[in-house]
Amino acid sequence: MTAQRPGEFELIRQYFAPLAETPGSLRLTDDASVMTPRAGHDLVLTKDMLAENVHFLSNDTPEAIAAKALRVNLSDLAAKGARPVGYLLGLALPDNWEAPWLERFSKGLGADQSAFDITLFGGDTIRSTGGLQVSITAIGEVPTGKAVRRTGARVGDVLFVSGTIGDAAAGLKARLDHRFVTVFRLDPEEERHLLDRYLLPRPRTALAPLLLDHATAAMDISDGLVADATHMASASGVNLEIDIDQVPLSDALKKIRQASADTFMACLNGGDDYEILASIPQDKADQFAAQAAAIGCRVQAIGQVKTGAGKIELANIPAGCSPSALAGFRHF
Repeated sequence: MTAQRPGEFELIRQYFAPLAETPGSLRLTDDASVMTPRAGHDLVLTKDMLAENVHFLSNDTPEAIAAKALRVNLSDLAAKGARPVGYLLGLALPDNWEAPWLERFSKGLGADQSAFDITLFGGDTIRSTGGLQVSITAIGEVPTGKAVRRTGARVGDVLFVSGTIGDAAAGLKARLDHRFVTVFRLDPEEERHLLDRYLLPRPRTALAPLLLDHATAAMDISDGLVADATHMASASGVNLEIDIDQVPLSDALKKIRQASADTFMACLNGGDDYEILASIPQDKADQFAAQAAAIGCRVQAIGQVKTGAGKIELANIPAGCSPSALAGFRHF
């Protein structure tokens, strides 16, 4: 027997009010929350929307959907050097939603709130005729005037990325085509790694203070390495040179590279990595890398900033790679 579904206000009281832990949220009993930034700090605001069968699949667990929705926003905050403070949740539920699903979704949010020290400020819940949709507006804070933007890359800076690149796109390919794992001879551990990277982004919140100290520009990699590097190059009015041989890869991506240049580059630029791309002055590069390693967040130098007008220069592109593999993720 299907559990009784609560109405809108009971839904808020039962599942989401317990997540609203700050006084300004008033436990979601009012139409809006009120917050006062700490003295000497700016607010950083970002929003990402996730849609069923676009950013996650229908059979993904509620906990994973909740975590991904929150974490992709935390990744944006980290790239700005911001400390997470709170978030607003927009939830469009399909007609066939069930109470146990929503309970698990809210518990997934609660687990990540604890993990990343952030709280729910408010939001809205509506009925959807087009599948589940989750919209989160995340709020962070940085010291006044210190937010790291994508516009500040300077000629001579060293380009760094965190983590490994291309795993999430490969994980999606593995989910959509059961032959993918066999074709590329991935072992069970490599397959699990790719699937996990697609389902559960790892926002590099620990890297935020180091970006404040060292970076001239930074952004998270959500649309693909080349595509997002192009955004930074254009915004900064420079060219970025990226050496494909220096891009950090998981064991699974190394296998894919050896087997298919096109598939490898499509994964490398497929998006959903939620790693950090940053430009660091050359005289700070070694210190940045060492400090990142000390906090357990791997970074790797992959290129440099050069004189130019918004272009990407790629070195060591695998032989036989077609231009279409460099397109990156596009919403439309």
